[in-house]
Amino acid sequence: EREAWQRERNMLQNTLKQAESKLAQATVELENKAVIETAKLQTLHRKYLRAESFRKALVYQKKYLLLLLGGFQDCEQATVSLLAPMVTYQSPADLQLSGTHSRPFIKFRSVVRAIIAMSR
Repeated sequence: EREAWQRERNMLQNTLKQAESKLAQATVELENKAVIETAKLQTLHRKYLRAESFRKALVYQKKYLLLLLGGFQDCEQATVSLLAPMVTYQSPADLQLSGTHSRPFIKFRSVVRAIIAMSR
């Protein structure tokens, strides 16, 4: 009877050792999977941060370009408003009437307008 118990004990110990080795293997596999999943998550997080950084840079660039464009529009409007009084539209009738003036008179009037424009 004692010998039967000894055999049963040895058999149970062997089964226990096998179960412990399977448990250790499963633990290692789970740890490896966890490490791989963590690495994948870190990679995805880095990609997300990079894309977010690019998006923020584009938003900043868009705001800057719109501000710059607005400044150019303001400058252009100011220039046009300053030039508008200096430039008069001549209708075809005005052009025919100007043909009656002598060439020195036209030259004189052009010089006077240039001087006025420079003084303004």
